[in-house]
Amino acid sequence: MLAAVDHVQLAAPPGSEDALRRYYVDVLGMTELPKPPVLAARGGCWFAAGAVRLHLGIEDAPAEGGKRHFRPARKAHPGLRVTGIEAYAARLKSLGACVTWDHDLPGHRRFYSEDPVGNRLEFLEPTG
Repeated sequence: MLAAVDHVQLAAPPGSEDALRRYYVDVLGMTELPKPPVLAARGGCWFAAGAVRLHLGIEDAPAEGGKRHFRPARKAHPGLRVTGIEAYAARLKSLGACVTWDHDLPGHRRFYSEDPVGNRLEFLEPTG
């Protein structure tokens, strides 16, 4: 029986950890969690805010034309529930993150943003 979502994992290219930390900690206000040593050796970062857990795992992208090129998922994304969505969106914008409002989900206010490697994130708040 399913009990809860433990975490959501997103992919990131090698060497992006510092940029991810700046976004997830400084912009989103999350806390970095220590990874177990055997997993830390693989790179990536884990973040938390309350019960929300996001893992950013390093993905070695396939070679295209002799070069490796990371491509984030275009549609897949976590949906993160927030409180005070207007203020939260203003915070993200003031810290240089993109905020794209979407009004197509009845009963919710929501916007999308992207992390520094292009992962799509949805932020939403029920309207009552």
